[in-house]
Amino acid sequence: MRTRSLASLVALGALASGPALAGPFAPAAGQPGSTAIAKTNGAISGWATQVVSYQPASGVDPAWRDPAKALGAAVGDAFDIVSLGNKGSITLSFGGTLYDGPGWDFAVFENSFNPTFLEFAFVEVSSNGSTFVRFPAFSLTPGPVGGFGAVDPTNVDGLAGKYQAGYGTPFDLGLFANANIPGFDVDAVTHVRLVDVKGDGSERDNWPASAGGSNPIYDVYPTVGSVGFDLDAIGVRYLDAAPPVVVPPPSTPVPAPGAALLALAPLALLRRRRRA
Repeated sequence: MRTRSLASLVALGALASGPALAGPFAPAAGQPGSTAIAKTNGAISGWATQVVSYQPASGVDPAWRDPAKALGAAVGDAFDIVSLGNKGSITLSFGGTLYDGPGWDFAVFENSFNPTFLEFAFVEVSSNGSTFVRFPAFSLTPGPVGGFGAVDPTNVDGLAGKYQAGYGTPFDLGLFANANIPGFDVDAVTHVRLVDVKGDGSERDNWPASAGGSNPIYDVYPTVGSVGFDLDAIGVRYLDAAPPVVVPPPSTPVPAPGAALLALAPLALLRRRRRA
């Protein structure tokens, strides 16, 4: 059971005639049909534990350049964040591997102070830290909104930053379940990377060409200080924790490779039963 397939998202795009002021996607947090994930949602089982890479763009003030702010649980205020800047990026890991379960698998939290002051980021996932797969994104915002404008969240899907502070945008690894991407496994995701969208319309979405796509992506742009996407946290729903590294004492013989593999076999069986 997965929330949506990639094919269903494209089909949804084909049903629309073009950009609209009230779009076909889920509404703001607290409204009927919203997919927003509250930072207190009991389904969240873990949070990012390590910053693998942080590459902010120019223009971000030093006060907003601490990537450690992205680790741990979402705070839900405007200040406990790290900014990416225009087209900047950050890559995080989780002390284990994310896997595809029923419904959403992880959620990305931004710091917007209201439901429409939205800044977006592309979301990418990897099973090896080098090959990244980007979630499809859709934007029907009809034109530039400026640095003090507003974005209707019903015009946006597949981009982090769709929801205001305290609420995460959910992502479902099941979209890639049948994609057969070399080097990528939906049940062994080790890294999540966020790449800021420069919201001036210079970047495009994945709206199908059959429905007039692709579309320019607009968000509140330009901004100053905490420029671009502001990351609060990434919450994980399905996480296989990394097994602890056990170092034998000096007096204990190190087992042969064959014995070590046999010792891990029960762990593999338990993991399969848990997911069954």
